[in-house]
Amino acid sequence: MPAVSVIMAAYNGAEFLPATLATLQKQTRGDFEIIVVDDRSTDHTLDVLRSWPDPRLRVIALEQNGGPVRARNRAVAEARGRYIAGLDQDDLCLPERFARQVAYLDAHPEMVMVASATEVLDGARLLPSPHVAYTSPALLRWLIRIENPFVWSSVMVRADAARRLTPFTRPEILYAEDFDLYHRLSALGPIARIDTPLLAYRRHAGGASQRYEDIMLTSARRVLAGAYAPVLGEDADAAAALVVEHLMHRQPVPDRAALARLGDVLVRLQEAFLLDQPCEAADVRLVRWTTARRWADVARASLRSGTLTLAEALRVRPPHLGLGHAGLEELLWARLIGRARRAAGRHQTFAA
Repeated sequence: MPAVSVIMAAYNGAEFLPATLATLQKQTRGDFEIIVVDDRSTDHTLDVLRSWPDPRLRVIALEQNGGPVRARNRAVAEARGRYIAGLDQDDLCLPERFARQVAYLDAHPEMVMVASATEVLDGARLLPSPHVAYTSPALLRWLIRIENPFVWSSVMVRADAARRLTPFTRPEILYAEDFDLYHRLSALGPIARIDTPLLAYRRHAGGASQRYEDIMLTSARRVLAGAYAPVLGEDADAAAALVVEHLMHRQPVPDRAALARLGDVLVRLQEAFLLDQPCEAADVRLVRWTTARRWADVARASLRSGTLTLAEALRVRPPHLGLGHAGLEELLWARLIGRARRAAGRHQTFAA
C-alpha cells in the first residue's frame, strides 16, 4: 500500500498538468499513488493524463461536470494511502515535499494535518509567500480564525482523520472549501506547518482564486461566522464580514469607526482564544505579535488610501495590538502617501 495518496481534481488543465506531474516524478520519496479525477474537461486533459508514463497515476473520468469539490471528494474515496496529499493541477511540488511531510506526521502522531510554507510562481518570477514566516500549532489554530494560513496544494492529511469527515470537503462552501476543511480538521486534533517552502503555488489569470474571488470571500465569511458564533453571538456575521473584507481581502477601512470595530473584534476573539486554548508563553507572544501586525497592515493600507489620518489610526489602537509590525515610521510614510493621493484627487476634481 502506498504511504501517500495524491488527490487532484482536474478540469481543462492540459496546459499546466505536465509540469505539475513532472514534479511528482522528482520526489525523493516514491511510495505514493496519484489519483486524478477529470471533471469532464473539454480540452486535452484526459489525453495528457492517459498518456502520462507513470504507473502510479490513476485516472477517473467523470461523465458529468460536478465541480472541483465533488471531484476531490471522489479522489479521497479512492485513496489507499495512510496520508492524503492535496495538489491542484497547476502547482509544483519541490522534491523533498512528501519525504518531509511523511516524516513529520510519523514523528507527531497527534497531528491530523501538516502543510508547508510555499512560494508563489507568478509567470517566470518566484516570489515569497505573503503568509507568516514562522508558525506553531497554537498560532495556526488562531490564524484560521482571521485568515487562511495554508495553500491547499501544500497540505497533507491523515487518511483516518479525513474519513471521519462526511463529506471530506463540503460542496456548499464553494472556493473556500479548503478553509472550511481546516476548521473541521482542527476540531479533530492539532494542525501544523513545516516552515520551509515545499511547494510553488502558480498564480495566473485562469486560477480559481482569481476567477471566483467574490464567491470565495462569501464562503469564507460563512465559515468565520460559524466559528465566531460561540464568542460573539449575534455579532458573529458582522464581525466575519469585517475580517474577510479587511484582513483576508486586504481592503482599507472606509473610516475610523470601521477600524475601531475591527480592532474590538480582534481583541475579543483573541482573548477568548487565549482563555480557551492551551498556549505556552512563546505561543501567546506569537499570537499577539501576529495579530498586531495584521491590524497594523490594515491601518497602513487605510492611511495609504487616504481614508484615515495618522491621528485617527493612533487614537483607535486597541489593547495588545498597538502599532504592530509596521511601527511609527512606516505609518508616517503611509500617511504621506495618503495625503498625496487625496491632494491628487482634489486636483482632478477642480480640473474637471
